[in-house]
Amino acid sequence: MNFREHDKISEMAHGGRGCEFIREIPIEKESAKMPKYRIKVAPNTVAYADEENNKLVAEFAIPGAPTDTIDVKILEDSIHLTAPARDIEYVSALALGWPVKPDKAEANYEHGLLRIEVPFKDPMEDAVTVAIKAGGVEIKTKALLQKTPEKGPK
Repeated sequence: MNFREHDKISEMAHGGRGCEFIREIPIEKESAKMPKYRIKVAPNTVAYADEENNKLVAEFAIPGAPTDTIDVKILEDSIHLTAPARDIEYVSALALGWPVKPDKAEANYEHGLLRIEVPFKDPMEDAVTVAIKAGGVEIKTKALLQKTPEKGPK
């Protein structure tokens, strides 16, 4: 796929918005179908809370990337993506404004669109109740036992 073909696919998939070209770098692993050098491309990306505000949904437009070459890493505060596709390599690092539970993430790749859903982390999940002393005597020592329902940002 040449750059004109890539731009046409990107425009069809994303309403006319093209990808931003970053820079060309050497690739350590070389395969028969992938060239040695590929241009880094930032995919069109959107991230939003689902209708119930329980999950983050992140979508990356990466047309032409074979499923087995897509590498996604998720931390509580960010999503990192690399996906080689013939003569280009899609790269993205998405900082998140609300913590998520990376171990609960689910991803689906169909028709060049990678969709990731990951539940928001309850901000009080790791909270610890602090004992309060009055005049040197401890008066409150309860731990936080009641867990609040999981909700994302509103």
